[in-house]
Amino acid sequence: MSDYRGVDYYGIEALLSEEQRMVRDAVRDWVEKEFVPMVSQHHRDGTFPLEVAKPLGEMGVFGATLTGYGCAGLDNVAYGLIMQELERGDSGLRSFASVQSGLVMYPIYTYGSEAQKEKWLPRLQSGEALGCFGLTEPDHGSDPGSMATRAVKKGNEYVLNGTKLWITNGSVAEVAVVWAKGDDGEIGGYLVERGTTGFSTLDIHGKFSMRASITSELAFADCKIPLENKLPNVKGLRGPLGCLSQARYGIAWGAIGAAMACYDWALRYSQQRIQFGKPIGSFQLVQQKLVWMITEITKAQLLCLRLGQLKDEGAARPQQISLAKRNNVQMALDSARMARDILGAAGIVDEHPIIRHMMNLETVNTYEGTHDIHTLIVGRDITGLDAFGM
Repeated sequence: MSDYRGVDYYGIEALLSEEQRMVRDAVRDWVEKEFVPMVSQHHRDGTFPLEVAKPLGEMGVFGATLTGYGCAGLDNVAYGLIMQELERGDSGLRSFASVQSGLVMYPIYTYGSEAQKEKWLPRLQSGEALGCFGLTEPDHGSDPGSMATRAVKKGNEYVLNGTKLWITNGSVAEVAVVWAKGDDGEIGGYLVERGTTGFSTLDIHGKFSMRASITSELAFADCKIPLENKLPNVKGLRGPLGCLSQARYGIAWGAIGAAMACYDWALRYSQQRIQFGKPIGSFQLVQQKLVWMITEITKAQLLCLRLGQLKDEGAARPQQISLAKRNNVQMALDSARMARDILGAAGIVDEHPIIRHMMNLETVNTYEGTHDIHTLIVGRDITGLDAFGM
């Protein structure tokens, strides 16, 4: 069992409330006991253990910051700590919960009708039902405003046509929150239930990253849904972008968990691995790597703690979330690479978790806005000048 007291170099523990610590510890213990022992095999097999949905629901992980409908009503720091602990286990586990919470429950809660909320939120919160989020398309990733998927109103229904790609949980979701352009060219959100005629899914195989995660393609061919399945309280790109802010916030915290896991493992390895008659942790270059990692993890922890406080105050801006996502994921990826280097040849086998984290973080660095896209978001914010599309 890992001991993460050494990954709190600045005593951030003292800044957390009792509830925040209790929530974090409960998730940490569950991940360590129930998930970590099986994740390597799922990574090898390219599968995800769907049986974790119910325990996560019971712990209040899904939609943790929402109120009512069975949701826990936690603050944003507590939610962030949950994401940290889930990704300490695997990025696929955090993605599973992050999609359910930030990309499915959040838009239904924020943009949906009362009937939509009552139908879906209690089932999604408990893990009885799973959801997915359809925004990215084969030809439209970083530029979602150019999406080709269309929802045309015909009588008492909408007819959807198009394709979404790289969709977490796509083939196992009971409901898909799909973003499409309507007759007026405005982007809207539509709830498409599994089994709807014209709606099909296809899982993506051959992944070297996020192997313990279900990634799918969604296809809509004259897919007819009732008018009441459109999210009524949002119009335009601000709808999906609002969801992405929720997901990016969770990722910023989650990446810290992956970095913590890599650092902790590499530190222990360096204390036990003997070369030239002494532990490799006594060598200057190894210490340099470990010091870099603990420094950057500490900075990321403080960054996210403040961001969570701002979010609870209703003062967090999307650009601030972009800065945290950009910084923390790059930090985690660099930490994983350094940890892999410390382990030498042992670092490439899944007896150790580092190579799995390292490969997963290549995906985390890309989705929900690439490192470069977040650079341009922050760059536009600080200069007032738009570098997109130039």
